[in-house]
Amino acid sequence: MSRIQFGFFICAVFLAQPAGADMESARDLMEAQKFTAARAELEIYARSGNAEAEELIGVLYGLGLGTPVDYARAFDWYLRASLKGHAGAQSGLGWYYEVGRGIPAPDLVRAYLWYALSSIGGDVDAPDSLAEITRRMTPDQILRAQSLIGDYRVWLYPFR
Repeated sequence: MSRIQFGFFICAVFLAQPAGADMESARDLMEAQKFTAARAELEIYARSGNAEAEELIGVLYGLGLGTPVDYARAFDWYLRASLKGHAGAQSGLGWYYEVGRGIPAPDLVRAYLWYALSSIGGDVDAPDSLAEITRRMTPDQILRAQSLIGDYRVWLYPFR
């Protein structure tokens, strides 16, 4: 086997690793409460666009695990994962909009939007959050949110 063939072989083996396996060591570190080390690993995957890693980094900042609590940074990480269709992050982002964490003020229209998208994406708790927030909204706010859902849904969930 030539050096070039060997190089291609190594690349193929590396690229053949399932994406979930990449995250296993980071999850293990979180379970062992080694949050600083977990965040360092998660940031590597997040730079590659891994939505699960982005959502977990949001959790770390939001709960102050291995880092000081930083709601604005948590919000940003949840948003990144949400825009990639991560239903759990979408539900978390809905909550941040609902209570106004990491942003200047609560925004029920956008909370409704993200809870609805999370529900479409399969998050089992999102329908309850959506029902809860709907009771606190005006009909105009609900119409605005539903209009936004139409904009995002075709992009995030084109086949649902």
